[in-house]
Amino acid sequence: MLCTALLWQGAWAQRKSVAELTLVYDYSAGTADSSGGVSRGDGGASAVHTIYIKGNLSRSEMANSLFSSTIIFDGNTGFGVILKEVSGQKLLIRMNPDNWAERNLQYEGIVFTNTAATKDIAGYSCIKATGETHSGTTITVWYTRNLVPETRSYDPIFRTLDGLPLEYELAKGKMRIHYRVSSISFNPVPASKFDIPSSGFREMNYEESKKMNIWPSADGRPAHP
Repeated sequence: MLCTALLWQGAWAQRKSVAELTLVYDYSAGTADSSGGVSRGDGGASAVHTIYIKGNLSRSEMANSLFSSTIIFDGNTGFGVILKEVSGQKLLIRMNPDNWAERNLQYEGIVFTNTAATKDIAGYSCIKATGETHSGTTITVWYTRNLVPETRSYDPIFRTLDGLPLEYELAKGKMRIHYRVSSISFNPVPASKFDIPSSGFREMNYEESKKMNIWPSADGRPAHP
């Protein structure tokens, strides 16, 4: 019993809360095949997902050769902006706190259950956990408790997770979306990363974007199940 207590004390002693952080994930999407593998297909099946965190400000970027999508969110005010560039179109969609809450409603109340599985990712010891959204998307995540952003609002999916996700998969039906961290930086994030463009984009509000059927997927990613 004493040894177990000492191990837990050692683990919590390594817990590091960070105010500024840059995370880069490799993203891939595909469908599960009969052998249990995943067919990635082509087109938008792979991308780079980058997250910048500075205090309660966050910027989430997804990009490949065909598209780019950026979400800037202010956790202090609850306001957010989505910047999309697809097929030559550049759109800026503004969201107030109610819009943001509606857009992320499916992630409310997710309960993550830890398993006994562990592994090291990027030099951090990670625990495997599972959860499910209201729409039936299953989330399998490997996360570390030793590195925790001060803000929990940077990604609505993991707002209730007790740590930082370093690898995760979203699954619904045969659709699979996979993320794995490729780099972690603790360097200061420039304040300019959270500036909203004043020109070059066609601007609209949340309701207008829904009526035009150009609304991005529920979590801002290009192929969410």
